[in-house]
Amino acid sequence: MPKHRVLTEFGLGTSLRRQDYTEAATRAVMDALWRNSINMAELFGFDKASMIIDVEIAVQAPEEVDCAAVAGVFPYGQVSVSAHHGGLDIVRPEGTGKPTVIANAAISVSFEMERANG
Repeated sequence: MPKHRVLTEFGLGTSLRRQDYTEAATRAVMDALWRNSINMAELFGFDKASMIIDVEIAVQAPEEVDCAAVAGVFPYGQVSVSAHHGGLDIVRPEGTGKPTVIANAAISVSFEMERANG
């Protein structure tokens, strides 16, 4: 059965002082999720576990993101997380300390289903 995307959400997260790319990524995911209550699974008559959730994270150091930790934010679904170069590192004004990290997240929810119109 083909996979069909039914929803895309976006979020932004930061690590202000610790330069923690995983924390910024996790906060970006929570930003996208916590302002919504979307009942896609129920709408289509699926169990929530059948949701296919693809998460793309953009940060300046994608190799520093613990993708398994980011996936742990989701309470259900088949979650896949990938990290890519993007986001921003903002140098602190005084020039000391670690930069502020800004992460972007794009969350796509899909289901395996046939089209109603064939």
